[in-house]
This record gives sequence, structure tokens and C-alpha cells, in this order.
Amino acid sequence: MPAVNLPVVARDTMLHIAKRSNWAGENAGVMVVFCIVFVVAVGLIVLFIFKKLQARKEKRATIA
Repeated sequence: MPAVNLPVVARDTMLHIAKRSNWAGENAGVMVVFCIVFVVAVGLIVLFIFKKLQARKEKRATIA
């Protein structure tokens, strides 16, 4: 009889492995903090790049 139960065990095992939990939904506060940190980091990177490009333009303007 083990051959008859094998598909049931395999199905239950696959359902257990494939089951995904909604971590982001369960930890909404952590996701908000991640999003805020990401937005601030992107803003700082953009500001850094903008200042470098401005300094480069001013340097070119004084040379020419």
C-alpha cells in the first residue's frame, strides 16, 4: 500500500514547500522603514551626482 499513499505524501510535501507567507503584509512597519530609507538613499545619490555635474559644468565654463 505505500505506492498508493506516495502521491498524497508528494502532494502534501509540494504544498508545504510551495506555500509562501506574506512577510511584507505581516511586517508593514518594517516595509515602510525600508521604503523610507530607500527613498532617502536615492535622493542623496541623485543630489551627489547633481552637484558633481554642476561642478563639472562650472569647471568647463571657466576653462573655455
